[in-house]
Amino acid sequence: MIGALIISQIVLGVLVLALAVVCFALARQIGVLYERIAPAGALAINQRLKTGDAAPALSLTAIDGRAVAVGAAGRSQLFFFLSPDCPVCKSLLPVVSSIARAERDWLSVVLASDGGAAESHLDFQQREKLTEYPYVLSETLGRSFGVSKLPYAVLVDADGKIASMGLVNSREHLESLFEAKERGVASLQEFAARRVSAVHEHQQRVGA
Repeated sequence: MIGALIISQIVLGVLVLALAVVCFALARQIGVLYERIAPAGALAINQRLKTGDAAPALSLTAIDGRAVAVGAAGRSQLFFFLSPDCPVCKSLLPVVSSIARAERDWLSVVLASDGGAAESHLDFQQREKLTEYPYVLSETLGRSFGVSKLPYAVLVDADGKIASMGLVNSREHLESLFEAKERGVASLQEFAARRVSAVHEHQQRVGA
């Protein structure tokens, strides 16, 4: 009787140990999966500003004469930096227009560029059917936001603070700016990094 009890305790101990090993292995695999399927978001490469900073206080005039106040309180703004000669920029214009229509109750879209004559940009604005949105030609705006590559987008919240920003090469990148804003992170890369870090910490606790 006692012998059977001892054997059952040994078997139970072996099973518990095996379960711990399996849990540790699963935790490691989950960490690997998080790293492999991290969400593809806008690449935050800005060296001048960071999320939460106040947007540059600028009062600008669009090429059609409309006034544009950067970081105007009470309404969020999406600044989309482009060039008429940038194929990727042009491919994203329908996405920008779609976002503007879907979020028009709380979001204003501003298009921005910094090179060439105003007339050529006016032609581009009309040709691409973008007259609904202010189109700013300003080197100061791009420099103030730390824009170094195109296409680039900056989402400014209703309090005039930078909610998210980054290099955008696809619809997913643009939409990730809004996802990052909702999650309170600078970019989805930061969100993914936090998740991976949490998984690694869990692995260490399990393995301790």
